[in-house]
Amino acid sequence: MRYLALLLAAITSAEMQAFQLAPRLVVNITIDQLRSDYMEAFSPVYAAGGFRRIMREGLVYDGAEYPYSPVDIASSAATLSTGTVPYYSGIIASRWLDRETLQPVNCVEDAKYGYSPQRLKTSTLSDELKVSTNGLAVVYSFAADRESAILSAGHAANGAFWLEKNKGWQGSSFYSTIPEWLKTYNRQHFSGNSSKASGNTNDEVVDASLLAVQLSSMGKDEISDMLYVSLSATKSDKTPVTYWQTEMESVYMQLDNSLQRLVDGIAKQVSLNQVLFILTSTGYTDEGTADLTKYHIPTGTFYINRTANLLNMYLGAIYGQGRYVEQIFGNQLYLNHKLIEQKRVGMSDILARCQEFLVQNAGVADVYTIDRLMAGNADILKLRNGFNPTISGDITIEVAPGWKLLNEDNQQSYTSRAGFVPFPIVFFGAGIKAERISKPVTVDCIAPTVAKAIRIRAPNACNASPLF
Repeated sequence: MRYLALLLAAITSAEMQAFQLAPRLVVNITIDQLRSDYMEAFSPVYAAGGFRRIMREGLVYDGAEYPYSPVDIASSAATLSTGTVPYYSGIIASRWLDRETLQPVNCVEDAKYGYSPQRLKTSTLSDELKVSTNGLAVVYSFAADRESAILSAGHAANGAFWLEKNKGWQGSSFYSTIPEWLKTYNRQHFSGNSSKASGNTNDEVVDASLLAVQLSSMGKDEISDMLYVSLSATKSDKTPVTYWQTEMESVYMQLDNSLQRLVDGIAKQVSLNQVLFILTSTGYTDEGTADLTKYHIPTGTFYINRTANLLNMYLGAIYGQGRYVEQIFGNQLYLNHKLIEQKRVGMSDILARCQEFLVQNAGVADVYTIDRLMAGNADILKLRNGFNPTISGDITIEVAPGWKLLNEDNQQSYTSRAGFVPFPIVFFGAGIKAERISKPVTVDCIAPTVAKAIRIRAPNACNASPLF
């Protein structure tokens, strides 16, 4: 009997110790367009407490990637917060075409609140934290852009804030009013003739994040709190990088300094043994487009609006006159479902005809219909994961590498380039042992890993396994 009592006491003690070891503060740092190769190239100019410290003392997964394609700043923010792909989260990009109005919409636009996460279809890590703590956990998100701020924060956060030129930090009434300490910051930095603002967006994000930790008493009790910090590894004018050796050194030096300020500032408020930092990238880059003909590299221009007109003529010759392609957005074609229903033609038949016609056009590498993507074959799984059947177009055209897709009606264009972007996932602080792991991992594993660390459920559409 005594042995059983001792065993129960030991178990209870172990459980209490595990509970106490849950980090008091989780700091999610996402750096837009961060690249491992750039990080390493500029390492000689870093200070001791930024990238060097995080990479030296952290658990580093070198081979990170997103489990879908394409990736942009909005879809990456949604994946990092939900632990799932656009197929389930509903955030396929920053903008897409509304099927009802056939007009482009922004992923965080909201008729009632102006901006909100209402288009995000699943719960986020911070949502689950709020649920598990009966709303007592403190959750804030700061970013230069509203998409990153809102999609990281999720539905139940205390606040999501972004920067607007000459106005300072802005928020959405979907969450609550802007706290007084942030209003004071805006008055001091952005009102009237004030020129106190640093001019460095990353520093502005770090300043506001540190104020939130300090003035909201984040990490001060046994309930885990969560902070989302979205930084940028891009040029201040946001133009694509052409000569990275000369254009990016100062960017990474300033970013390194911002990281050091963030870590040191949080350490003054909360012991680093009780803070879990997660650092990763948005996983894509905006690259400059050179004149490939100058170097005799195969290239060309695929005119998607002209092709859509020809496709309408082709389908009209088979099924009768009509505008079968109703709208174009990016590299996607949206078909007129009402017309096709009136013609009493099966959608699968139409899609097969479209694919057969489009794939014969010069500059087309492949054509993905909604039927083909919904089949979810392994060879196109990343494309299927980045697609959502209620939002995406019926047909997606992949142009050949080096070719430019151009819509002459609105002058939108992009050049196809299948490039690998190396970036890490780093866990730092909270007693984590330093280690470097080279095996490939996907970023949807971050949310369940953090959920496990703070003893809550993973988001409701997350089916990835924790990394540790």
